[in-house]
Amino acid sequence: VAEKSQKSLYEVPTGWKFFGNLMDSKLISICGEESFGTGSDHIREKDGMWAALAWLSLLANIDRSVAKILHAHWNTYGRNFFTRYDYEQIDGPGPFSMMKRLEQMCMLNELVNKTFNTPYGNKQYTIRLMDDFHYQDPVDGSYTKKQGIRIIFTDGSRLIFRLGGTGARGVAIRLYVDSYENDPSTYTKDAQEMLRPLVSLGLEIAQLKEFTGCDKPTVIT
Repeated sequence: VAEKSQKSLYEVPTGWKFFGNLMDSKLISICGEESFGTGSDHIREKDGMWAALAWLSLLANIDRSVAKILHAHWNTYGRNFFTRYDYEQIDGPGPFSMMKRLEQMCMLNELVNKTFNTPYGNKQYTIRLMDDFHYQDPVDGSYTKKQGIRIIFTDGSRLIFRLGGTGARGVAIRLYVDSYENDPSTYTKDAQEMLRPLVSLGLEIAQLKEFTGCDKPTVIT
């Protein structure tokens, strides 16, 4: 969307302070996060108020149903399917060992250009980039490192692993799964169905079950 609209796009770590810097400097006007919060520079809110007002504005000005607006958007830009798997309150060193292994794989660059087959839909994925995401703020120059392991594939699909919820009640693992499709026959399919091959590959690469003993996520968003 940004490319076709000739707008600047910034990928930032989790945290609205990063959006705030960009908004204060007039570099962006709309932002969104992995937990579906969206906002803008005139209403800096992420819990639904801005999204509701934005949709009401669209419906009032375009005079189409939500479904027709979505389909028109997908037909122009394609569709991104997204899901988030949260594994909560994991005790023991398993999550840290898993992330350490992924960090080592990033440093060794051993999976880049490797192609994986998945058992669902005969899908194949080739890794283009694997890194430990870091961010340098274009406004104040501050540097933020270790913001999650990114695995980016040649078709634009992404897997991101992060730890969260550290404290007395254990550790949480967040797995973010994002896949782009430009085939109109897929646009109305269920996100979990479309992302099943990528999810299975992510769990295989990370060996999440082996490190944590978790058979399934606590929450799927």
